[in-house]
Amino acid sequence: MRKLLTTASLGLAAAVTLTGCGAKVAHDDGKAAKAEAVTVTNCGEKVTYDKRPERVVTNDIGITELMFALGLEDRMAGYAMPDDKGSLKDVPYKDAYAKVKWISKDRVTKENALAARADLVFAGWNYGFNENALTPDELHKAGIGTYLLTESCRNARTGTSRGIMPPLDALYTDLENLGKIFGVEARATKLIEEYKATVAGVHAKIPAKRPSVFLYDSGQDQPFTSGRYAAPEQIISEAGGVNIAHDLKDSWTTVGWETVVERNPDVIVINDYGATSAKKKRDFLLSYPPLRNVSAIKNKHVYVLDYADLVESPRNPSAIERLGGYLREVADAG
Repeated sequence: MRKLLTTASLGLAAAVTLTGCGAKVAHDDGKAAKAEAVTVTNCGEKVTYDKRPERVVTNDIGITELMFALGLEDRMAGYAMPDDKGSLKDVPYKDAYAKVKWISKDRVTKENALAARADLVFAGWNYGFNENALTPDELHKAGIGTYLLTESCRNARTGTSRGIMPPLDALYTDLENLGKIFGVEARATKLIEEYKATVAGVHAKIPAKRPSVFLYDSGQDQPFTSGRYAAPEQIISEAGGVNIAHDLKDSWTTVGWETVVERNPDVIVINDYGATSAKKKRDFLLSYPPLRNVSAIKNKHVYVLDYADLVESPRNPSAIERLGGYLREVADAG
């Protein structure tokens, strides 16, 4: 079991490499939370937080909005996020974004985490952490605790591919863990119940014949897509579709165009983010000669979802609801 010591202990434990986070936070009943150790399972490992974090730095939009959904913006020191992940003007967390400092329009680094006096960095593998730029161990040595996004957990069997559970289970796991870490269990439980109810409502309307779906993230030489462990897999399946890349035991990964042609999806869902607009992605797909006989292209069944809909985030249930409506229209059209 990995134990994260409090930042107050650093002077007495300079030789300890894993250091931790926290301070007091209000419980759901409004009473001050006691500084007590909390242990959760994160990416298959037991991790103990001696105190509740109070200066959290997050990486990327989905992770940041998990904190906002739980009402924890007052426990944040900042967030790192590129500005190509969609407009923040009409999001449900507009007020929270206004309160928390945008510390980097790139990604979290040890330097900007230290500058923010972070006691916890909430990020994930390929969501801020990677072996060539920043690892959790580097932050631990600098006296900063970490929590890993469950969608990004590395699969122990492969060591490199990401994903250890179904995507919605990953969302619910993180909400439950964050609820315990910050003493807001009731809020977490309520959100999980609401999300499950939304998903169940869509699932009840799934068409008898499920349309097959290809998730197009980016790439022209080789398309980047979602395997079975990234959020689109379950967004597609719960909305009433079948992910044509379900057999890929990874989260986000590349395939060949020949695979897309062979599997002939009824619908293509575009991930809207980055320098290339959704319109340009759509124009490319509709004009790319190898795809001309693919059902989705022939019928122009191309649907757009935002980046924040398609990574683990509080927007996943709403994305299921919206995509579900579109897939029913496609199914009804025959």
